[in-house]
Amino acid sequence: MPRRRGPEPEPTKASDDAALPFWKRTPLEEMTAAEWESLCDGCAKCCLLKLEDIETGEIAFTSVACRLLDLGTCRCRNYPERQRLVADCVSLNPDNIGQLHWMPSTCAYRLVAEGRDLYWWHPLVSGDPDSVHRAGVSVRGRCISERRAGDLENYVLKEEP
Repeated sequence: MPRRRGPEPEPTKASDDAALPFWKRTPLEEMTAAEWESLCDGCAKCCLLKLEDIETGEIAFTSVACRLLDLGTCRCRNYPERQRLVADCVSLNPDNIGQLHWMPSTCAYRLVAEGRDLYWWHPLVSGDPDSVHRAGVSVRGRCISERRAGDLENYVLKEEP
């Protein structure tokens, strides 16, 4: 199924309107833990292994997923312990999201940090946790576990997933 991102989200305008969804009215650093976690759309693109060119700093995505990723649900099998179990697992937070330039362009954390709105397929917008998968935006069915992959260079993607 082709990926359908839909139109580029519009910039979010500051407003005191309490009727706006929380991601349009609450800065990332002021979100509750539940609001923060709900921003994750479940695409699992951030769980794909990446290669960095030492000379240029360029990041290449691969179609190889972290060994903790459940490839069917696109969720971490051990989210609370992921950083202990996977040495280079990055915990997103309001302080580092702006510096993680490898985060996918469709990532809700990145979109909100950049003052943009969420895509139509985001579960907070659609009301459906499977909309990200039906829209073809997640890695479901498009990656392999690092436990089976072997040499990562064989799985480099030509573009962002």
